[in-house]
Amino acid sequence: MLSSGDSAVQFAVFIGLMLLVAALVYFKVRGKGAGEDGSSKEVFLAGGGLNWFFIAGAITLTNLSTDQLVGMNGNQMLLLAWWELSAIVGLSILAFVFVPIYYRANCTTVTELLEKRYNQRNVRTTISALFLFGNIFVYLPAVIYSGALFMQSLFGVETSVVAIAAIFAAVGAAYAILGGLRAVAVLDTYSGVGILALALAVVFLALQAVDFDIVTGVPVERLSMIGSNDSPIPFHTLFTGMILIQIFYWSTNQNITQKALAAPTVKEAQKGVMAAAFVRFLIIPAIVVVPGVVAYKLFGDVGDRAYGMLVAEVLPSWTSGMFAAMIAAAVLTTYSAILNATTTLYTVDIHKPFVNADANAARLNRIVGIAATVLAVILVPIYAGAESIINLLQELNGFLSMPILSVFVVGLLFRGVDARAAITGLVWGFLLYAFHNFVLYREDAVYAGENVYQHFGFGWLHYIDVMVIVLVTSVLVALLVNRIVYGGNATFGWRGNEGAGVVTGG
Repeated sequence: MLSSGDSAVQFAVFIGLMLLVAALVYFKVRGKGAGEDGSSKEVFLAGGGLNWFFIAGAITLTNLSTDQLVGMNGNQMLLLAWWELSAIVGLSILAFVFVPIYYRANCTTVTELLEKRYNQRNVRTTISALFLFGNIFVYLPAVIYSGALFMQSLFGVETSVVAIAAIFAAVGAAYAILGGLRAVAVLDTYSGVGILALALAVVFLALQAVDFDIVTGVPVERLSMIGSNDSPIPFHTLFTGMILIQIFYWSTNQNITQKALAAPTVKEAQKGVMAAAFVRFLIIPAIVVVPGVVAYKLFGDVGDRAYGMLVAEVLPSWTSGMFAAMIAAAVLTTYSAILNATTTLYTVDIHKPFVNADANAARLNRIVGIAATVLAVILVPIYAGAESIINLLQELNGFLSMPILSVFVVGLLFRGVDARAAITGLVWGFLLYAFHNFVLYREDAVYAGENVYQHFGFGWLHYIDVMVIVLVTSVLVALLVNRIVYGGNATFGWRGNEGAGVVTGG
């Protein structure tokens, strides 16, 4: 426990480091931020001027936050590293398949590609609305909640989680609103150096605390990389649904792809994406699973409190301020990046086409950013009851990820499909996933308390398996509806090499 004098010193270190990062960001982006000229390209794509280094930093830190550090370590098993290792596949597909397509179509948002492929605006509006819903009601509140929870458990403060989350939200919003994507990318990159260095230090000190032996006293299922059917990641899913999840997250998700769209050239974007993949392979898996397993050995099954408890145990007290700054930076980088993507989607896909085509992007960025931030803070208490924040997020992703990916698959692989048919397939996918979660896989009231589940004979069907079924059937439903209802004649053929289409209303 720190004395009052030590606490004051560590708080001063924390504030000093946060101000240093802010100053570095300011001097890097001054005169180039989200200015009053209202330029959409500057606000949302950094003027197309990000080099590979900042693209890699932005992609890495948009993904890495306390929901990974807290949530993955909270599972306290090595198996969760597969989420990060398999991400390399998704990033490679983004770099060599989707980045050339987006640049060829001159896209600001991923949904713009759909509008050009289907030649109908309604599909772009629908998918944008779903992305906005996911960002505002899932990602933004989850990021600041997990950060606030960690700060609480690390320092034992009595301040409410909502109050801490509100502070994170306000500061993160300031970066996104005042500086646009350029400030977000620079913040991500500069902060990322310190975040990754300290996270690796935690891994080393954690291993040192158990004499580099994480095997003795730890159940074999927490050390195995071969997941059973009732584990968070059954092994067979690595070759089915896991790949599809990674394609959706890294290649068709505005929160990530927006960074790759901000380079001056395709090659520069590809260099940045692959640099992010290299960091993910070399560093990320260790920092999101090893501390959790060590925490199990030291404290037992403590869930999402594992990372905070371990850090408090192994880090010297004099580093408290530095580590608090690291956690704050991790939260701010992810939050500001998702908020910037949110304002981009609303401004470019909703407001300008339907409200005011000449609207000032910088002003809209402020208005939408503030509104989304207030909503995110209000929603924080909903996540406080989650048993595992990372597993909750992955399952929630299933409602939208595969249905949305099906629209991209149909648009890129088939000609002559009506956008309304693709949207019908999307609705089918959403309902099918909901049926699995709420009917086939629900806790039986008769056995509540014993954690026994009723599967109606489908106990082997993991939610990652369901994502394969959702994607395939969504595509088939879209093609069937296109033929029967709209009289279309879909023809198979890869459309990735096509330029921008002629857009019509719809």
